[in-house]
Amino acid sequence: MPDRTPTPGGTETPDTAARRAVMALCGQATREELRTALAAIGPMGEVEDLRPAETGLVMARGRIGGDGRPFNWGEMTVTRAAIRLAAGETGFAYHLGRDRARARLAAILDALWQRPDTRAAVEAALAPLAARRAAEAEAEARRIAATRVNFFTMARGED
Repeated sequence: MPDRTPTPGGTETPDTAARRAVMALCGQATREELRTALAAIGPMGEVEDLRPAETGLVMARGRIGGDGRPFNWGEMTVTRAAIRLAAGETGFAYHLGRDRARARLAAILDALWQRPDTRAAVEAALAPLAARRAAEAEAEARRIAATRVNFFTMARGED
């Protein structure tokens, strides 16, 4: 079941879904990949820190069997940042870990994606990252498929 953010109409807008995908991609990027993407986009003007990058803890929750009773699994370190471009767009980012520069770079990319004149450039700059993530996901799926057991084809040994 897809994760959807409710809107007044009850469904996610295409822009919200696309922004969510870009933010998720930035969340999986390294600091160098984010720097490379920003360099490919070019000058962006002034960037104001609304909330300087800061690190804190969040409680991770789990469910027994995936759908059972929830329990507190443990705390995780998260870094967040909020910025505003000179044109007024606001960008946000959250990352697991303590890399403040990485969170700020991702927030800048989020704000640039919201500008119609730089949206295509942000998506093009993140394309190599998207290709890397797709290749990693495919390799993981192949590795998992190699260990899959089909119990219907196994002999019981009584025959």
